[in-house]
Amino acid sequence: MNTIIQTFDWQTISYQKAWDQQEVLFNKIIVEKLKGNLTSNYLIFCEHPHVFTLGKNGIMANLLINQSQLKTAKAEFIQTNRGGDITYHGPGQLVGYPIFDLDNFKLGLKQFIDIMETAIIEVLEQYGIQAERMPKATGVWLDCDQPTRSRKICAIGVRSSHFVTMHGFALNVSTDISYFSYINPCGFVDKGVTSIQQELGRPIDMSEIKIKIEKSFRKYFV
Repeated sequence: MNTIIQTFDWQTISYQKAWDQQEVLFNKIIVEKLKGNLTSNYLIFCEHPHVFTLGKNGIMANLLINQSQLKTAKAEFIQTNRGGDITYHGPGQLVGYPIFDLDNFKLGLKQFIDIMETAIIEVLEQYGIQAERMPKATGVWLDCDQPTRSRKICAIGVRSSHFVTMHGFALNVSTDISYFSYINPCGFVDKGVTSIQQELGRPIDMSEIKIKIEKSFRKYFV
């Protein structure tokens, strides 16, 4: 087993290009695994230009604008192969793609998602943001016990095959939250969306967040 995590920063990259590059790493790990060879684990950081992505089980009606309005918003729409419904990616959002062989960490998929949420919750606590899980919903949330105030700060959607993962999380750091008004985020019509900057009322250093997330992942994925 190999629990070493290699981290790469793809900076700002189109969603499609990042997806293609993920698939290369994902398939490489599966091939090596099926051969019985040692497999690698990659943690990819990036940001995407404005894009709405719909998961394989998502509902198209959760995109609330048409092609003309997408063009006006300078955004793309892409149907992808991750789990979950619809979400938004854009500048100021830290997207993380853990391409892990879960057998290296002796984890199942649910445990993997739980640990990913825990790692992100711990980082948010360092900024004085009390985040938590919401029952029957993935991702990281604030004020789950107050239905009129509950809001998501980090979305999670993954794909897994042979216990190898791809796709991952999208943490709103200084994201333009107005873009979420064009969708029912993750299929919810009664939940809000927020960012670290919106909660703290001050600018946030993206490079600082990356360092903290990487440290937290290395702490929990051992």
